[in-house]
Amino acid sequence: MITIKNTNELTPKELIDILKARVAVFVVEQNCPYQEVDDDDYNTLHVCLTENGNLEAYTRIIEDEDKIHFGRVLVVEKYRKQGLGEKIVSATIEEIKKRFPGKTIQIQAQAYLQKFYAGFGFKPISDVYLEDNIPHLDMIMEF
Repeated sequence: MITIKNTNELTPKELIDILKARVAVFVVEQNCPYQEVDDDDYNTLHVCLTENGNLEAYTRIIEDEDKIHFGRVLVVEKYRKQGLGEKIVSATIEEIKKRFPGKTIQIQAQAYLQKFYAGFGFKPISDVYLEDNIPHLDMIMEF
């Protein structure tokens, strides 16, 4: 089941499950110590794919003045290789189209996922650069 909630709509359990999964993936798995929880988390949309109360995949959507960003795309380790990455990204894009019609979507993609995001229609707009010692590139989808 896909749910989309603003931070202030999340239950304490939902918030802890999200933050626990994000730290597990982006800090522990990727061996990347950085401030994972940031000020954007105060006012963001959280897109969660859950089954039987368990968080399986996640993204967050952030509104900017002229663009919409999404990120922190993850699939919890034990649910990988089931197509959930495609499912959560598709749901995120559809929600952005519904809530923010006509706005450009811009993402910071890890470089190894460039083809994955290109499959949704994203195009690179930067060279590869290091963000927290991980190769990234900026990509956009325009409507």
